[in-house]
Amino acid sequence: MRLHQLDLTGFGPFRERQRVDFEAFERDGIFLISGRTGAGKSSILDGVCFALYGTAPRYESGDKRLRSDHCEPEDPTEVRLEFTVGDRRWRVTRAPEYLRPSLRGGGLTSEPTRAELEEFVDGAWIGRAAKPRDVGLLLDEVLGLNAQQFQQVILLAQNRFSRFLLASGTERQSLLRALFGTRRYEEYARELGERSKAAQHELEALGERARTLLDQAERLIAAHEPEVDGADEAAVALDLAARREAVDLGQQRAAYRLETLARERAAADAARAAAESAHADRVALAKGQAELGKARERLTTLDEAGTQVAADRGTLHRARAAELLRTPLEGAQSAQQAAVRASETAAEADASWQRLAAGTPDESAGDLSEVVERLTGELAVWTAALTHEAALTEGEARLQDASAEVTRLETDIVALDAQRAQVPVELARLADQLEAEREGAARRDPARLRHEETSSRLAAAVEAEGLAAAKRDAEIAQRDASAAAATAAAAVAVLLQRRLDGYAGELAATLVDGEPCAVCGATTHPAPADPAEEPVTDEMLTAAEELADATARDARTAGDAASAVRERHAEAAARAGGQDVTALRTQLAAAAEELADAEGAVGRRDALAARHAELAALDAEAEASRSGLVELLADARTRIAALAATVDAAHQAVDAARGEHPSVAERVAHVTAVRDAARAAAAARADAERAAARAVQAQADADARIAASVFTDEADAVAALVNAADVDALAERISAHDAQLAATRARVLELELELAGAPVEPVDTAASRAALDAADAERTAALRAERDAHTVVERLRDLALQIDDSYAGVAARAADAAAITRLADTVAGRAPNTMKMDLETFVLAAELEEIVAAANLRLGDMSSGRYRLQHTDARAARGAASGLGLEIMDAFTGQARPAQSLSGGETFLASLALALGLAEVVTARAGGIRLDTLFVDEGFGSLDEETLDLAMRTLDELRQGGRMVGVISHVAAMKEQLPAQLAVEATPQGPSVITQDDIARV
Repeated sequence: MRLHQLDLTGFGPFRERQRVDFEAFERDGIFLISGRTGAGKSSILDGVCFALYGTAPRYESGDKRLRSDHCEPEDPTEVRLEFTVGDRRWRVTRAPEYLRPSLRGGGLTSEPTRAELEEFVDGAWIGRAAKPRDVGLLLDEVLGLNAQQFQQVILLAQNRFSRFLLASGTERQSLLRALFGTRRYEEYARELGERSKAAQHELEALGERARTLLDQAERLIAAHEPEVDGADEAAVALDLAARREAVDLGQQRAAYRLETLARERAAADAARAAAESAHADRVALAKGQAELGKARERLTTLDEAGTQVAADRGTLHRARAAELLRTPLEGAQSAQQAAVRASETAAEADASWQRLAAGTPDESAGDLSEVVERLTGELAVWTAALTHEAALTEGEARLQDASAEVTRLETDIVALDAQRAQVPVELARLADQLEAEREGAARRDPARLRHEETSSRLAAAVEAEGLAAAKRDAEIAQRDASAAAATAAAAVAVLLQRRLDGYAGELAATLVDGEPCAVCGATTHPAPADPAEEPVTDEMLTAAEELADATARDARTAGDAASAVRERHAEAAARAGGQDVTALRTQLAAAAEELADAEGAVGRRDALAARHAELAALDAEAEASRSGLVELLADARTRIAALAATVDAAHQAVDAARGEHPSVAERVAHVTAVRDAARAAAAARADAERAAARAVQAQADADARIAASVFTDEADAVAALVNAADVDALAERISAHDAQLAATRARVLELELELAGAPVEPVDTAASRAALDAADAERTAALRAERDAHTVVERLRDLALQIDDSYAGVAARAADAAAITRLADTVAGRAPNTMKMDLETFVLAAELEEIVAAANLRLGDMSSGRYRLQHTDARAARGAASGLGLEIMDAFTGQARPAQSLSGGETFLASLALALGLAEVVTARAGGIRLDTLFVDEGFGSLDEETLDLAMRTLDELRQGGRMVGVISHVAAMKEQLPAQLAVEATPQGPSVITQDDIARV
């Protein structure tokens, strides 16, 4: 994986868009990201991690403040990263959730999280995903590393080097589990444990089922064989095999009992059938005797009703003949009644017509049809005048409204002219005031600039006062650290001198007169040195050297801190302009007052300008309104003239049409009523004549039909009429009597033939019924006994089969359960596992051994062969994770010691080597992903010059093969060793900027 370009906008300390061009460092291979503390060096790595995974290393706890605090509400926040994986180039763009101004209305609204992934194909960017979830899923496939793995193998974040080295076994297990995805082995162990428990439960359930089935069989046998001896049952219960044999014996006895009961049931069936046949014969004879007696009684009753039925037949015949004359008789009666009603209606219509036409003699005489025709023609003429009369009222009202509108418009024009007369005076007054306020408003920008400059100098002066005490403390600490370093160095020199002196004494003790000296070769030894009272050991000298190194480092650290504080103090004093806090506060108050006066003048100026513009606009609107009013007044006067002419013409037409009536409408209504009455009278006369003719014709038809019938006259025919329901009832009653009489006679004859030869006395069926009931009870008891015996036989057979299957299952399952339990205990770290190490830990221990082997390749070079990481699988105390221990093998002592005993610089070197080894192994496990870019964040300040050179050589080796390494540090020596640099600087306004030295170097 290789990074090409990173754009940061509104992210972390960066407000404006900042670009990092990683391709500019490809020729150097290694570059430095430098800057003062807090400037935002680590924010560059946060941006890389956020672009790829949507999270930043320093905000894993859930803090979402990725947006720059320097951003204004409308400023955007966005991170864009271009990178290559394999031979495919990608560009990912992300934006965190933040608040922005609402597009509609006031206030702020939430800008949701945004993500977009593009691929560079054939010279153009092609979108591949446009939602955070889709982008994350696709990047997981492209990168092959999750966020935590990325931060361990590519982005070695600040304060994370020693985390893996110094972690406990449990914490190291958690980290390795996340990196290598070995949680599945823990799931394997848990699943095996569950399977072991399930196998044991299944085995116990099978055995318990077999015993339960055996108990059920014994209880079933005992319930149906009460003659079995209880002592024998107790003895059998102690032997499972004997209990199984007893079940077979009980099954045989039950089968024999079933055969016996089946024969008894067959005999009971035959007896019951014979009793049922005898009883049926006697019941049939008794039923025939009873039915013959009832039939004879019914025949006698029907014969007695014959006289009444004959009378009903005569009535039915006359009713049906009269029914044929019903319609002509009713028609003649209805026609006569209609003729009477029509005559009455004609008389009423004539009276009404005479009453309405009484005042107009010409209209009451002559033919009615001619009167109707003449009145209809006159009404057509007067109806036209009625329209003019209806419109006359509306025209007069509109004429009155138009006159009122003319008066109102004339009044409005006079009032508007009076108001506009005051506008020029007010505009002149506002112009004078506006000119005066403009002079004061022009002083706002210079006043604001002076206020900002004074405020900035005051902040710098306050900062300088605070740094003065810090500078004094840092210089004191530097003095004390330098004195301690000098004292420790002097102590080393004293120990070395003492050791040299001690060497002379030791050598003098080995001198022998006459033998040559090992140093000078002389055979005489006139003044041998005295042996030392307290010899200097290697341990004493090593401890003193370590103390001297530590105090020297402390002195350098204190010097760097003091230098940094002095620089910050001098910078703050320079920004304060050499003035103290009191003077600057006085100047700031004066500047604030001046700025407030200028801001007030600006407000008043803007208000006066707005008032002046508003008044001028109102005057223009008033002028336009007056022109409109004048046009409306002319239109209203024109409408008045037209309306007056129309009203006069309507008056003339109405006066001519109403005659002697008060109005045209009343005249039209009166003549319409007269015409309608004449029309109604003519129609009523015609209807009366037609009704009289129909009545005469209907009566002649009815008389002719009566003469041709069996009836003497109309009264005789009317008396014979019967309603339809009564006719139907008579016919049905006669028909039913005839049918019943014929059927009863036939049934009496049939029964007499059937009972010929049978006794006349009634037959008794009680005895045969009692015999049948007894036989039925015996058969029911035999069926129940046979069914119970059959159920026992089937149940015992089923239980025997289930018992055999259950014991066979117990034997087969026992071996499987034992194997599963042994495997589960071994995988979980229980006996027979002598190492007490579970499966996941075993796998992680193998991975850790590879990581240690890879790390030692670099730690040996960086420590000049002194230190080597060593994996230990010793059991941890109190149940902690075992098998994942790390210790340091010291070649100087030949002893292993804990990693916590290393010094700060040694810890950094060991952690760096371990992190690089971890990166190599995780990379191999992640599918062999090529890591072309690596970042190391801080940690170099704890190294001395020699160790720093070793670490730099190690990092320099990483860039072999085209790999690019980015180092974040503020160590001055690294700035000299790494010419390719990326500088992060904080501006005086607050936000940071990135400057890049991208000049090509040979």
